[in-house]
Parts: sequence; C-alpha cells; structure tokens
Amino acid sequence: MALPLSDAEFDTKVLKSPLPVFVDFWAPWCGPCKAMLPIVDALATKYEGKIAFYKINVDENNEVAQKFSVMSIPTFILFKNGEAKDTFIGVKSKEDFSSRLDALLA
Repeated sequence: MALPLSDAEFDTKVLKSPLPVFVDFWAPWCGPCKAMLPIVDALATKYEGKIAFYKINVDENNEVAQKFSVMSIPTFILFKNGEAKDTFIGVKSKEDFSSRLDALLA
C-alpha cells in the first residue's frame, strides 16, 4: 500500500530515501486516481522492500506538486538518489509501471 505523504515529509522520506521511491500525486475527487489505486497497491506489494511507495494529496499538499510541475493528476514520479528519474501522467497499466520500475532498479 502506498503511504500518505505530506509536503513537510517529502525531503526526508523521498529525497533522502536509501530506496528508490514511487510518488503518486492524486486527489480524492479524481476518478482516474481512484481507478489507479488497485494497481498502485499491487505494485507496492510486488516491490515491497525494493521501492518505497507514497501518495500525496495535491489538495492538501501542493508545494511538492508545484515544485515538480504537476499540472494533471494522476501523476506518478519515480525518484532515485534524490532525483526525479521518470514521470507518468494519467492512467497506465500495471505492466507499463512494472517495466519502468524494473529499469529503475537495474
């Protein structure tokens, strides 16, 4: 399961993480965000211990979203060693995510 994340926690939990990090920018009113929830949760289970999974509610925490130019949701950003390495916007398949997550780990 992707854990909730606030703007205040972002630097510590994402940029300073020893693991690669998957961040889901979402909002509770967003239909496509809700559709992606089971896929994100399945990925979090599949990559447990290898990649940290977080979700940021952009309505409550918009500083990080602005910093990374998140203009549409859902947006997913993959971080490694404190840097944004890959970005996905919109609905994606589990297979699309898996191939990019595997590349991030390689």
